[in-house]
Amino acid sequence: MSGLSGEWSSIGMFSVVLAVTLLITGWAARRTTTTADFYTANRSLSGLQNGLAITGDYISAGTFLGMTGLLYDNGFDATLYLVGAVVAWPMLLLLIAEPLRNLGKYSFADVCAFRLDRVAMRIFASCGSLVVVIFYLIGQIVAAGALIQSLFGMPYDYAVILVGVLMIVYVGAGGMIATSWVQIIKAVLLLCSGTAISFLVLLKFDFSVDRLLGASVAASPHGAGILSSGMLLKSPTEILTLAITLCFGVMGLPHILMRFFTVPTVKAARQSAFWATGFIGYFFLLAFIIGYGAIALLPMGDPAFFAPDGKLLGGNNLAAVHLAHRVGGSALMGFVSAVAFATIVAVVAGLTLSAAATIAHDLYGEVLQRGAANEKRILLLSRLTALAIGAIAIALGLLFKGQNIASIVTTALSIAASVNFPVLLLAIYWERLTTRGAFCGGMIGLVSAVVCAVTGPKVWVDVLHHPQPIFPLGYPTLVVMPLTFFLCWMLSSTDSAGKAAVHRAAFGAQTLRAQTGIGAEGSPERRS
Repeated sequence: MSGLSGEWSSIGMFSVVLAVTLLITGWAARRTTTTADFYTANRSLSGLQNGLAITGDYISAGTFLGMTGLLYDNGFDATLYLVGAVVAWPMLLLLIAEPLRNLGKYSFADVCAFRLDRVAMRIFASCGSLVVVIFYLIGQIVAAGALIQSLFGMPYDYAVILVGVLMIVYVGAGGMIATSWVQIIKAVLLLCSGTAISFLVLLKFDFSVDRLLGASVAASPHGAGILSSGMLLKSPTEILTLAITLCFGVMGLPHILMRFFTVPTVKAARQSAFWATGFIGYFFLLAFIIGYGAIALLPMGDPAFFAPDGKLLGGNNLAAVHLAHRVGGSALMGFVSAVAFATIVAVVAGLTLSAAATIAHDLYGEVLQRGAANEKRILLLSRLTALAIGAIAIALGLLFKGQNIASIVTTALSIAASVNFPVLLLAIYWERLTTRGAFCGGMIGLVSAVVCAVTGPKVWVDVLHHPQPIFPLGYPTLVVMPLTFFLCWMLSSTDSAGKAAVHRAAFGAQTLRAQTGIGAEGSPERRS
């Protein structure tokens, strides 16, 4: 076997991490008996624990493998992915975290439907959540397939199926309890592995970033071009749309928003966002070092890292794994591979869990059963939903084989920023928002975002192999997000129906709860 496969220390490390996560799932399964356990871990996590879990949810394959792969391929332009993602978290802390925790129960659909029509808003939020989750899942499944293919020498198709099965087991058996603790452990391991790789890389350059960048320029076929913009982002328009996508997309990711319901108080929700901001910012500094370290230290043509055609074994998505092998040998590579795989499975589990909440809680429990559904039926449907989402993820993972993970994940962020974020923000802060404006504006925005994403260069050309894209931008945020805001404003402002006045009148009560927490799930006032 070639490449990473056949490294028994790597396989052993990989197997240990997998066994630990399955043991956690078995432990959590015995504690998961109610819907509150399944969706929110019974609101038992502290601010620090949830901050680590959010870090684990956000630092997915797209960030750890995909962004370092983008840096390895494109140099400076890829740093915008790192900076934009970090900027998003303080904004989430200031704008969303507290009212979201006070107004919601299991999903962000609870917030959108707080004072608007329950059925219409849950249908909209469910559609938006499912589309974002599916796009986000694709990136994780593609990463897992490439990683296991390289580590075990397993065919890509079988690797994708294996990950899909594990995802179903984690979510179906352990729910949010298992997902949270796998995320917490994985986040700690990920921060440790990133620190170890970065330390060993800087050690080779006497801890001089200047020397590291100089060696990167000397080793790269692009020369000094890797320190300037233009290799990945060709125009100011592309830079602007990417920046907007990264800044606002986080506030529309259903699996991230769901995390704020796992803590007992609003204070813990704020602490979660604070800790997550620090951990994610630190890791992205490490990703910068890892990306340029891969350029400097992976010599072109070395058969240990490159195929005969000159391409990196396993694709550029595995640049970080190869770098770990280069600076720390097979033991560090095995540890990094195991952590990367745990990262993928844990993020996939979180995504699947948010999809289960959308279908079982929002659509079945609140729309079809009008809030009177049997709890055991909802729990069963949640587990069946995990099975269905797993099958969809496997099929799409096979279709998107070989695509850069960060690009796929950013497409999901773009749809989240274009659709979920505008409606959620307006639902919380704009008194005159009505159901007609939120539902019609959001649904038109969702259809527009999906059509633009599919007909844009990232899917239409890279995946479907058409010669030219129909929509010119890689990500539709710059066009669709303003469109969604405008439609919500226009349709709400012109809405004179009787229900519209009722929805506006309820804004005061909503604001009181959003700002004080009186009546929120888990609050002292609610329990009394």
